[in-house]
Amino acid sequence: MLQSDGPDGHGSVGDGPVGDSSADQDAQLNRAFLALADPVRRALIARLSRGPATVNELAEPFAMTKQGVSKHIQVLEAAGLITRTREGQRRPCHLDAAALEALTAWIDTYRLVAERQFRRLDAVLESLHNNAE
Repeated sequence: MLQSDGPDGHGSVGDGPVGDSSADQDAQLNRAFLALADPVRRALIARLSRGPATVNELAEPFAMTKQGVSKHIQVLEAAGLITRTREGQRRPCHLDAAALEALTAWIDTYRLVAERQFRRLDAVLESLHNNAE
């Protein structure tokens, strides 16, 4: 699970294993965001959000080899964003929604800080406007 320090440098966001070092947490975030930087991998995540799929099923819409898609899947798997299971001879990929939720929580922490700063700025501008009248 992904976890990192909050915007104030204290506390943490996410459900990372107890004892994860800050460097490990940063590395997990870096791997996840790096994986999501690629449009093919984002498309794979979008497809997996609708349910599990095999490499062959995931490769269908792309003009690339199955090996190419498989490499993208390996990057997503290494980033902890997807998992694979074995169902007989099938090895479907599954989205790890908890990992995406941890990324969202990390982003939301910074979004909330920015929103608070904008509200304070709005209040200052409003008071200046009211004083000018």
